[in-house]
Amino acid sequence: APMRTPLILLALAVGFVLPSCSRQIEPPGTPGACYHVQPTKEGLKFNRLPSAQPSLEHCAAALEAMRIRFLSMGGNQTEIAGAYQSNFLFLVSAGIYTSTSWEGARFLALVRSGDGRLVLPGAMPMSPEP
Repeated sequence: APMRTPLILLALAVGFVLPSCSRQIEPPGTPGACYHVQPTKEGLKFNRLPSAQPSLEHCAAALEAMRIRFLSMGGNQTEIAGAYQSNFLFLVSAGIYTSTSWEGARFLALVRSGDGRLVLPGAMPMSPEP
């Protein structure tokens, strides 16, 4: 379909731009466990969210809710990272990207709709940029 080509090209471009020169850090693979990931001087800190999540999309939604809660309390962190079953999640303004490593290629999993909701790529009609 015509919609897939730009998304595939975007995913490939993002994947090749990100560096992957150091030791690969892998996320925990605990079934159902969703983590908020914080980079620290000592490495990555995995903070497990209190409730189990049935899917990567549910984990992404829980992390998005946490991000919005932090912003509403005066925080300024607009981008956060998480982990779910051996995948990293990167919540950024364009949507949510996934990767099996912290430094590796990232692939688009969910995009933001016009009203800010997270949806599968291609689920919403794309409108031209103003």
